[in-house]
Amino acid sequence: MRLVVTGSIATDCLMRFPGRFADQFVGDRLDRVSLSFLVDELEIRRGGVAANIAYGLAQLGLRPVLVGAVGKDFGEYRRWLDSHGVDTGSVLVAEELHTARFLCTTDSDHNQIASFHAGAMSRARDIALAPMLRTGADLVVISPNDPEAMLRHTRDCRESGIPFVADPSQQLAYVNGTQMRALIEGATWLFTNEYERELLLAGIGCTAEDVLSRVGSWVTTLGADGVRVESRGTEPIVVKAVTVEVVDPTGAGDAFRAGFLAGVEAGMGTARSAQLGCVAASFALESPGPQSYTIALTSLLSRLGAAYGHDAEIELAARVRPVRER
Repeated sequence: MRLVVTGSIATDCLMRFPGRFADQFVGDRLDRVSLSFLVDELEIRRGGVAANIAYGLAQLGLRPVLVGAVGKDFGEYRRWLDSHGVDTGSVLVAEELHTARFLCTTDSDHNQIASFHAGAMSRARDIALAPMLRTGADLVVISPNDPEAMLRHTRDCRESGIPFVADPSQQLAYVNGTQMRALIEGATWLFTNEYERELLLAGIGCTAEDVLSRVGSWVTTLGADGVRVESRGTEPIVVKAVTVEVVDPTGAGDAFRAGFLAGVEAGMGTARSAQLGCVAASFALESPGPQSYTIALTSLLSRLGAAYGHDAEIELAARVRPVRER
């Protein structure tokens, strides 16, 4: 199965301020704020939803094709992804721009002040999927990206008759109801979390049943409560999460998507695919950053069996082969 993953590719700059933002604001001067925070930590991480999903798929033994737009500074990041099994040959490089950047400062109360510079991501709308789809693609993931790019990629999939995954995520806040409908119409799988689910329903102005009439299945991640998968005319499937000590939740949802889609690719049923997704997410939760975890076969089987039973372990062993054995 040839999986194409479209969406954002970014660098995350994460800083920590040892005090409280609230202590720095003067109540009657909020109309003229000029502040500087001296931070004591800086972490630079590889990120972007599409790159995170592709990384997770590669961890599970697949070789996904990554499609997105990056800047002239992408060289080291490309080498990282290539060395971990991601096909970056279809990434568009805008030499005059920088790769998208997410800059976030977190204070001691876990409040955050963040900025996102789209940079080269805005050029993703120039990428035509149709020629690539004609050479063969079995499933296309359309994850958060430049909104015009997402709409174009969705349209290309529908016109080419290629199944696609709608994963609009945080971009739901930047599109209108008509665009929301265009992004999900005809999707084989729709992914949201609980908040995005309500945002989608409110934006389109319809019921969950109406959405289910437009898509194959709707996967809603529920955080610590696991995941729910709904399809029209059937009872929802609910899969519990895998409990681990959380180091960093960043990228766990992307890892879940990678595991779920790896299960789909391996011919596993919906419930088993959701279980594999939850296990993949647990590895991401234990690691700092969205691309610092590794998945070895022995650990994967052990964790799956402990969470979902020996039958799940046996089926996975027969169908999924991560890059690492141990």
